[in-house]
Amino acid sequence: MINGITSNSRYITVSDGSGTNPYISPGAVGAGMMRWNPNMNCMEVCDGNSWKSLGMSYASVGLTGETESLLDWAREKRMEEQRLQEMMEKYPALKKAKDNFDILLNIVKDDFKQ
Repeated sequence: MINGITSNSRYITVSDGSGTNPYISPGAVGAGMMRWNPNMNCMEVCDGNSWKSLGMSYASVGLTGETESLLDWAREKRMEEQRLQEMMEKYPALKKAKDNFDILLNIVKDDFKQ
């Protein structure tokens, strides 16, 4: 059970904060029955053999370092594109040079395919 979500990253990954074992064993007699345990102050679920406490941990949210790095790279490339666009608006000759370069790239692009 997730009580809340916190972030440890600028981007997003969600884990439930619990172990890998499921709370319920499918097909077991009584599996899925729930109860409140006032002694433990928690909800429990029957897995068919015994009562298991439902985890009350908080989820963590984050991305892998590689994913953050890729998103940072994409952000930087977007900023470069915006700066180039501004420069081309200010200097029409730069826009013409870029257009000519793009034409040349389209002509030779097949040579660079892997």
